[in-house]
Amino acid sequence: FLLSLKLENKTKGKLRKQICQVVLDHFEKQYTTELGDAWSSVRDVLTYPLCWQYAVLLNKFSQPAELENTLSGKGYHPAFQGSLPYLPASLKCYIRRTPGRFPAQKHQAGKLKEYYLLNAASLLPVLALEVKDGEDVLDLCAAPGGKSVAMLQCACPGNFHCNEYDGLRSRWLKQTIESFIPDPLIGLITVSQLDGRQIGDLKPEFYDKVLVDAPCSNDRSWLFSSDTQQAVLRLVQRKGLSSLQFQLLRSAIKALRPGGSLVYSTCTLSKAENSDVINLILNSYSNVMPVDISKMAKTVSQEFTFLSGMQQHELLVLPEKGRAWGPMYVAKLKKM
Repeated sequence: FLLSLKLENKTKGKLRKQICQVVLDHFEKQYTTELGDAWSSVRDVLTYPLCWQYAVLLNKFSQPAELENTLSGKGYHPAFQGSLPYLPASLKCYIRRTPGRFPAQKHQAGKLKEYYLLNAASLLPVLALEVKDGEDVLDLCAAPGGKSVAMLQCACPGNFHCNEYDGLRSRWLKQTIESFIPDPLIGLITVSQLDGRQIGDLKPEFYDKVLVDAPCSNDRSWLFSSDTQQAVLRLVQRKGLSSLQFQLLRSAIKALRPGGSLVYSTCTLSKAENSDVINLILNSYSNVMPVDISKMAKTVSQEFTFLSGMQQHELLVLPEKGRAWGPMYVAKLKKM
């Protein structure tokens, strides 16, 4: 009872966070144009944290037998079912229709966490990348580490390089890996703090798979900016993000071996940071081809709402009540 009371107060605290009017006005103008009628229901979810949902990604390296029963008893069910093109049995993620958050676990040195709480849509880039045992994998912008942890639930790469340029976020990434991955496996992981735009030059044609979960205008958190001046500055700097994303993708393509795959993802609805960036890449490279991920999208369409009219190599998850996942943009490319 005390736990649920604590959680309730925590959630109420979240709701008390003020919506930043400057950001909402900016989004209102942009997304009404870009999303049309879909924007009003998306806005209702983004501005009302009490309806947000959290998925529970189980850690195969530290899994108590009773955890799945506990989740089941609380109304959770497996997030990914059916005939997905890629779904390793070792990747287990639970969700439920009702909002709320399973209690988080604190970091304890030398003790592995049993699960990771996340937005279920953030596993779609991992499923699209299809990492297999022995492959050399680069997670170019890896903090806070959820997607890195998820990839390691799926397979054991030959080399696994997790990079994060920002100092604070890099420490967060290291802690996440220590919290979820056992020592023998940590030895196979390289954590670096390099400028992602330079990795292609440092490691040309070295990787089989690259994930670019790019820095973006994070729609969910920006709406609750407590500092209006900072919010205005963010909105000004937003215009430069697509240029950075393009440069990160160019570096990733250089780092990929011919025949290798790349997945690009963001947690924004912004067309300028999503489809426009990918179209610019496809128009700039004759040796980079789009990869069809529509089958994956179709298979998970019971749990996720997608923006219609997207091309086959991309998808955009739209949050809605009862399926409050996303925003999450995913696109897949292959280097010939």
